[in-house]
Amino acid sequence: MKRTKTLVLFLCGAILWAGCSTMSNTAKGGVIGGGAGAGVGAIIGGIIGKGKGAAIGAAIGTAVGAGTGVIIGKKMDKKAEEAAKIEGAQVETVTDNNGLAAVKVSFESGILFGFNSSTLSNTSKASLRQLADILKSDGATDIAIIGHTDKVGTHDANVKVSKDRAYSVENYLQSCGVSPAQFKEVTGVAYDQYDETKTADQNRRVEVYMYASEKMIQEAQAQGK
Repeated sequence: MKRTKTLVLFLCGAILWAGCSTMSNTAKGGVIGGGAGAGVGAIIGGIIGKGKGAAIGAAIGTAVGAGTGVIIGKKMDKKAEEAAKIEGAQVETVTDNNGLAAVKVSFESGILFGFNSSTLSNTSKASLRQLADILKSDGATDIAIIGHTDKVGTHDANVKVSKDRAYSVENYLQSCGVSPAQFKEVTGVAYDQYDETKTADQNRRVEVYMYASEKMIQEAQAQGK
């Protein structure tokens, strides 16, 4: 019986996510925040995190209501729209562990780094300055940075270079005025999270996640009352 309930809950989460895939973050926030509850939100967050290097979300410990989800969805819609204007950025809507809309911005190594390097190019810095402006505009946005790599070399060497890339991005964003307090996770992963649908160059990438902090959630809850 326990296994059956788990399967049903998983399928409900999968159906909910599929049904939301064409929605804006605003609409999606209302559905996930209102109808799903913390249980399904955690499942969706786990699916997003698996294989992508991050299962993001502030540890609030309670379910998020529909009104809160809509308010945060609007904020994330705006962030995604602004990030999409950055040259070389690939913007994707994801869902955090609280079932709330979040934004993932990916930068490939051809834009950010040379092979086996963690040194930012001038072009990279120009793109990151634009991203920094978005991050600074709302200090209640939490940030996670995940560095990825290809399959060349040893596992440990790949972890090191992917971490170095993530730290390079974090350090530069901070030099552009982004608050250190906003960075909740900065790490790198090796080829155990290699994406077979991408080329080796595309796998040498950095992902920046923007998601709701505990403060943003509390403010949205107060606003929605």
